[in-house]
Amino acid sequence: MKIHLILPYLLFLFTISSCHKEIKSEKGGIDLISNVYFDASKGLDNMQSFHVSKINYSHDQLIEYVPDLSFPEINRQVYYIRDSLCYPIHPMERDLIFSDLSRKQKPLLVWKKKEGAVFSKEWIPNYRNRRNLSDTILFHKKYKRFEINSPWMYTRFYIYPTDTILPYSLYRHAEKDYHGRLERIDSYNKKDDVFVTLQLLPRKNWDAAAKELFEFNHFVKKRESE
Repeated sequence: MKIHLILPYLLFLFTISSCHKEIKSEKGGIDLISNVYFDASKGLDNMQSFHVSKINYSHDQLIEYVPDLSFPEINRQVYYIRDSLCYPIHPMERDLIFSDLSRKQKPLLVWKKKEGAVFSKEWIPNYRNRRNLSDTILFHKKYKRFEINSPWMYTRFYIYPTDTILPYSLYRHAEKDYHGRLERIDSYNKKDDVFVTLQLLPRKNWDAAAKELFEFNHFVKKRESE
């Protein structure tokens, strides 16, 4: 199956976060990893893994690196994201001043961005018909779970109970309902026999390139305030 046929299985899995009373993480990173298993009913040997997005954040500012799906060591696109706006920037940019972007180019609404971490205001399809499952331990972490079963799709959701929220999330409305962070979604397309896992992996550190950009802008801002 070609990559452009895989993407529809991934696009519905993403949505933007909204702020509420929990503790906001001030800085760090988020990796979105997806494994796609073809002919899943015959076994899990026919698999492809995709690094969908590498997000770095400092408070409400995000720098997203979108790896090439065929060559994940190469970044196909880079975005600076703040509020509901995003700005494409050059992958090798090191001395970019964030505050200058709005004067240099017209921003793109995050809802219209189709690469990497897709932002959406939509709820999980068929969410009201979900069924709660017992808690489970996965990778040494305890998760709350629920499932949604339809004639065409079976999906299972894993929520890690935590007070710390990130500036990007998978379906914020579910996180509010279950008081945690949605870190994994497993879905099985019954018609096409394709099983897809999506994992949100938080990390404490920035990527090297994002670190340069954030620190450069911090330096510029500090100099301007003196």
